[in-house]
Amino acid sequence: MTASLITDARVVEVLRSTFGYTSFRPLQAEIVASILNGQDVFVLMPTGGGKSLCYQLPALLLDRLTVVVSPLIALMKDQVDKLRAAGVAATYINSSLDADEIGRRQGAVARGEVKLLYVAPERLLLPGFLHLLSSAGVAFFAIDEAHCISEWGHDFRPEYREIKRLRGLFPSAILGTFTATATRRVQADIKTHLGLQNAVAFCGSFNRPNLYYEVRPKQEAYEQLAAYLRGRGQASGIIYCQSRAGTERLASRLQKDGFSATAYHAGLASNERRQRQEAFVKDDVQIIVATIAFGMGIDKPDVRFVVHFDLPKTLEGYYQESGRAGRDGEPSDCIMFYSYADAAKHRHFIDEKPSENERQIALWQLQQVINWATGTTCRRSALIGYFDEQPRQQPDPCCDVCRTPLQEEDYTIPAQMLLSCVKRTGERFGIMHLIDVLRGSRGERVRRYGHDKLSTYGIGRDRSKEEWRFLANELLRRGHISQDGDEFKTVKVTELGRAVLFKGEKVILAKAPAIPSHPVEPDTPHQVLFDRLRTLRKRMADERGVPPYVIFHDATLRQMAAELPTSRQHLLRLYGVGQRKALDFGDAFLAHIEQYVRETGAQPESLPISSNQQQGSLSSTVRATLDIFNTGRSVVEVAAARKLAVSTIEGHLAEAMEAGETVSLDRLVSDDKRRAIEAAMAEHGTALLKPIMESLGDGYTYAELRFVRAKIERSRSS
Repeated sequence: MTASLITDARVVEVLRSTFGYTSFRPLQAEIVASILNGQDVFVLMPTGGGKSLCYQLPALLLDRLTVVVSPLIALMKDQVDKLRAAGVAATYINSSLDADEIGRRQGAVARGEVKLLYVAPERLLLPGFLHLLSSAGVAFFAIDEAHCISEWGHDFRPEYREIKRLRGLFPSAILGTFTATATRRVQADIKTHLGLQNAVAFCGSFNRPNLYYEVRPKQEAYEQLAAYLRGRGQASGIIYCQSRAGTERLASRLQKDGFSATAYHAGLASNERRQRQEAFVKDDVQIIVATIAFGMGIDKPDVRFVVHFDLPKTLEGYYQESGRAGRDGEPSDCIMFYSYADAAKHRHFIDEKPSENERQIALWQLQQVINWATGTTCRRSALIGYFDEQPRQQPDPCCDVCRTPLQEEDYTIPAQMLLSCVKRTGERFGIMHLIDVLRGSRGERVRRYGHDKLSTYGIGRDRSKEEWRFLANELLRRGHISQDGDEFKTVKVTELGRAVLFKGEKVILAKAPAIPSHPVEPDTPHQVLFDRLRTLRKRMADERGVPPYVIFHDATLRQMAAELPTSRQHLLRLYGVGQRKALDFGDAFLAHIEQYVRETGAQPESLPISSNQQQGSLSSTVRATLDIFNTGRSVVEVAAARKLAVSTIEGHLAEAMEAGETVSLDRLVSDDKRRAIEAAMAEHGTALLKPIMESLGDGYTYAELRFVRAKIERSRSS
């Protein structure tokens, strides 16, 4: 089937029957349509935004092979497990397989038995592998983690630079790049290097409304962490540490205190790493304490919290790591412990870099993290602003800063202490040395310079290093002090600083209080049933050797527990339940639900739908179509006004109806057709549209079937 012959209705039908979704998330429909029209695409979409569907769905509709290039072995297995559970002919080839298994999988590719092939960039460009792909015929190359192409990216990989050869080797193939983290500079580098200047570009929002951000001072950090974890029940979470030894120490202490935790780092044997990773993914372990070597490619949707026990090195890295929380759209926490000591460790390692250019870039990146952690503005706004996105207003507090109104504090006296210390030490020392003098350090360097004899020595010992560092950063940001660009970062007092020191100018700063963490667990009707369904899911997943979320997501189980479905057709109407999953797993879940209803007499309840399932949440393009249609224009007139195909407009309106919007069915389907469609649906059910279309014959469209089905579904729900 060529891209030009693939109808919107066919796309939506595959979306529903294979993936179990009734509508797209923002930008997904447009990205899929561009690929199916043979256009190259550049996709920047945040973690949890649904990037993988944008290349998986076209792969099922294009004639030949789709190749997904990824450096993440764990992601390959995760995604292939989920695809195969949904009935998709997908496989991966990487270094985790032995030679015999690689041979078998390559044979399946050569015979045309595979629609989706995942491969690492190192293997992709081997001559023998290129010959295999050339023989099989590739329709589409999807380059995942595309930021690895750029030397300005936070995870540059030299082997990714060679991917540019694909353009010459496969000139007819569609090329798409996908990444979750890229500043404007990185985006430009990717496009230039791969020749994607004419690609259709899609940039999704970096805003993750379900994530709650919090920065805590790293004082009695373990006690804070343990208290937080005790309130999380059986929730899954990731704790990031800077060093391998740090992960081992923290995991061991958590285990001794009764937490289900294990350590993960690159120093473990590969088999041990894989076992620990799988234990976490399969819910055999609730908490994994890891270096940043863990998590890349882990597609576990129900991570309820990500804690950075040590300071991350870049905001890009922090965004990606914290973004592993809440990929299912449910509320989740992102907590960072901050201390100046951690920042000093990073600076020490940066100073050891051989290249001055590398040192300057790394120091700039670290300073952005420090500014974010010590800032007094909304953390979400500051984070997405780093990626050049305009902050947006939202109704609920999203971080520790905006959860409680900031209190102002008069810092004039401690500011004068610090400024005076700068002057009395001759404006020849860095911030850390000044803090040592103010806090009365007996360090050798302080005594060597005689700074223990100064009048400012020890006058600030009642404040912590973190407080002094916060004040120094604020004075630097406001221009009261300046720092030289030499390796010692010596501090000098500016004119603004002299006004504070000698003219009585006030220094008033906002102080962010420590706030208890945001609650993360949504309410679940029939909690006992929900827990039983989770137990059933875990048993079925263990029997198949896959993670539990491959069977069903928590959001799907929560919907089951609320609606108490009684038939496979009802299951097919739930979020994330496709034909294959309903066939393979449906009866077992329905039996548990039936038994629970018999035991308790429970009745179905309504359930607030999460952002990933929000029925009334339309993409901007669907909303624009609906607004014009509701002015009284016909479908043909709307299509002309928007310069889109009539079938596209019909698809938009069907999506709007399915999302619960008011759309006049009489204007879209004649009475005769509506009655015929309703009769066919009464006979065949509403879950699958293809048998209904076959029974009706020519003269009907899939959009008309969707319109009528939406009306029937709404009548049932009301």
